[in-house]
Amino acid sequence: MPNIIELTDLSMPELDIYARLSEVQLRRYYEPDAGIFIAESPKVIVRAMDAGYKPISLLVENKHITGEAKELIARCEGVPIYTAGMQILTKLTGFQLTRGALCAMRRCALPSVSEVCAGARRIAVLENVVNPTNVGAIFRSAAALHMDAVLLTPACSDPLYRRAARVSMGTVFQVPWTYLDDVSILKKLGFKTAAMALSEQAVSVDDPNLMAEEKLAIILGTEGDGLAPQTIAECDYTVCIPMSHGVDSLNVAAASAVAFWQLGKC
Repeated sequence: MPNIIELTDLSMPELDIYARLSEVQLRRYYEPDAGIFIAESPKVIVRAMDAGYKPISLLVENKHITGEAKELIARCEGVPIYTAGMQILTKLTGFQLTRGALCAMRRCALPSVSEVCAGARRIAVLENVVNPTNVGAIFRSAAALHMDAVLLTPACSDPLYRRAARVSMGTVFQVPWTYLDDVSILKKLGFKTAAMALSEQAVSVDDPNLMAEEKLAIILGTEGDGLAPQTIAECDYTVCIPMSHGVDSLNVAAASAVAFWQLGKC
C-alpha cells in the first residue's frame, strides 16, 4: 500500500532535502558515509532503482500518482510519497519538476578505478568538466556509443547532481563510473591514452593506428580551456576532429559524441 502524504505544511523538516539543502550539503548528509542525491523524472528514478539505489522519499505531483509515476510508486512500498499540485511543488523546490517527480536516494560507495576498468576496451575520461549539463550529455553519449566506463577527475561536476542525471536520461546509473586522481594509472591498466585537443601534431579521430588500439582511454577537457598541457604531453595520442567553415572546435559534449561514435565502434 503506497504511503501517500498530501502536503499541507511546506516547513516540514522531512522536506528540507528537497527545498532547503544544497546538492553539496546533500552529498555530505551522512558523512563520513555516502550521502544523498535527488533524482528527477520517473524514468531516471526507475533507472536508479534498477541500479540498486534506495529511495528515501518521493515528491510527486498529484496528477502523476496514477499516471507517469504509477510504476515507480508501485516499487516504493512503505516509502513516504509527498504529493501536491505543481504550483505548490514549484514553490517548495524553486523549479518545475520534470515529469512531476523527484526522489531522494541514498548514494552507494563508488568502485575503484581498477574495478570500473575491468574488462573494458573503451573508456571516457573527463578532466575538470564542471558543467552538469555537459557531464550528463557525455554520459548519455557514452552509454549510446559503446563506452564501457567513465572516469572523472575530482573537479568535475558530480554525475549524480540532479541536472546531470536528468540530462543523461538516467544513464549515469547504467555506465560504470568513478573518480580518479592520476590519469597515469590507465597505462598501468593497459590503456593507450588519447587526448582530445587542438594541436598541429594531432592525428584525426579516424586515424587507423588509433582505431586499432585494443584498449583506449579518450580524454576530454574542461569547457573553454580544454585539457591541461601536462595531460596532453603524457598521452600516447593527441586527437582532433576535422572541422570545416573555419570552426576550430566543438562543445565538449558534442565532441565526445563524435569521438565515441568513431572510436567506440572499433
